[in-house]
Formats: sequence, C-alpha cells, structure tokens
Amino acid sequence: MQDFHSKCLEILMESNTTSKIIATNDLYLKLSSSDQFVFEKSEIISIESPGRPDKPELVHPTKVPRRRLGSKEGQAGLIHALAHIEFNAINLALDACYRFQDMPLAYYHDWVEVAKDEAYHFSLLNDHLQTMGYQYGDFNAHNGLWDMALKTEHDCLTRMALVPRVLEARGIDAVPEMQAKIRNTGNEEAIAILDIIHRDEIKHVQYGDKWFKYLCREKDLDSENIFFELMAKYDAPKIRGAFNRNDRLKAGFNNTELDKLLNLEVKNEIIE
Repeated sequence: MQDFHSKCLEILMESNTTSKIIATNDLYLKLSSSDQFVFEKSEIISIESPGRPDKPELVHPTKVPRRRLGSKEGQAGLIHALAHIEFNAINLALDACYRFQDMPLAYYHDWVEVAKDEAYHFSLLNDHLQTMGYQYGDFNAHNGLWDMALKTEHDCLTRMALVPRVLEARGIDAVPEMQAKIRNTGNEEAIAILDIIHRDEIKHVQYGDKWFKYLCREKDLDSENIFFELMAKYDAPKIRGAFNRNDRLKAGFNNTELDKLLNLEVKNEIIE
C-alpha cells in the first residue's frame, strides 16, 4: 500500500499537465477503495512552487494584459486564464491533502474529489482552447492563487477560510457575469463548460465551509468572527463587482456574513 500524503505530494510536484491529470484521477479512484492507502504522518515541507510546465510565463498580476472579447485572441486569452486558475486549483486541493495530516478521512475524500473536478475543468478548457488554435502556455499568467497557499500553509483553518471561502467563492460570483459577456460572442461551448465549473465551484466552497466550521468547533471559535478577522489579517481580496448571494447561500454562507462582505465593499469604495 502507498502512503496517501506522500502520493499527494508526488502528484503535486508533477509538472506535466497530462501526467498530473491522469495521476489525480487515479488517486480519486484508489481512495474510493479503503485498502489502497495508509495514512502515515510525514515531514511537511513548504512548497514555493508546485509542479507546473515551463509555460505559461508567470508575471505580476498587473502585467497580465486585459483583452477584449470581440477578438479571437481576446476570447482565447480568457479561456487560457480560466484554464490557469483550474490548473492551480488542482495543486491547491492536493496541497490541502498533503499538508494537513491530522484531519478526518472524510476531509481527504472531499479534497481529492475537488482535485479530480479541477483536473476535469482544466481538461475541458484546454481542449476548447486548442479548438481555437491555442494551447495552455500561449499567454502569460500570474501566481496569485499559489501566493495564498503559501500564506495559509501553517494552518488548515486559515486555508479553509481564505481559499475556498474567499478565492473560490469569487468564482461563484464571477461565472454568471462572465457567461453573459461570452454569450455576445456566440461561444456556446465556453458557456456550457462554465455551467459545469459553476456547479462544481458551489460544491467546492461547500466543502471549504464545512471543514472551516468543523475546525472552528474543534477550537471553540466563533466562525463568523474568525472569518472576518482572518480576512483582515491576511489582507484577503474584498468583494468587487458581481455578487451572487443565492449561490453563496447554497455554498454555506449566511445572510449576516454576506451583508458584512458587501459592507466591506462599500468601505473600500469610500477609501478609494
């Protein structure tokens, strides 16, 4: 039998996209069979850069050009940006399994499922990108998602608060607005892919919400108060633009939290 956490690290450090996707799917299938893995605690290392291909070139977020959807290149640039997010999300889910080795078995089932979903999303987007005459790596990208992984590597509660409940929740907000813009281009395939991503993203935030609140109960913390304390402490991105209240409620937020998040947006606008 293989050690589960070591296997997660191995896949996390795999740089070939095809190999990473195959290994992630295999991990998901094997974890469904309870006798495939042992769960032994091992030394946990900080990972400055997980496995990824040489391209795309990573640049500062302000250096990633914004492209208009009216052009073929602009549409491909958007699909590429989404594919990059999904590729990073595979690594984030695997890191959540490797790094936090004191969690219940159900936690690892949830996050391996998330990794499998993200691998599927990446494949859908990359395949669609190729039908447009491009491939993953043809555009520059940034490393914002992994930066948050590094900031939260010391504590599972902080990770669950700031990655699923902040960064992934922004995807819940953004996808319907993105689909509305893409609809004007007639790219129905991209809209259908985003339907799948949006459905799964709600589930992923649900998983983050579940384990965040589990850890809050374990530590006798008020989940609502600690969430906003962590957002402030780590300067987590505030709400900007679209806000999908209904789907955030499905993902585990309550109306009080959502009102507070909107209030933070108002404060930001006043300061700016």
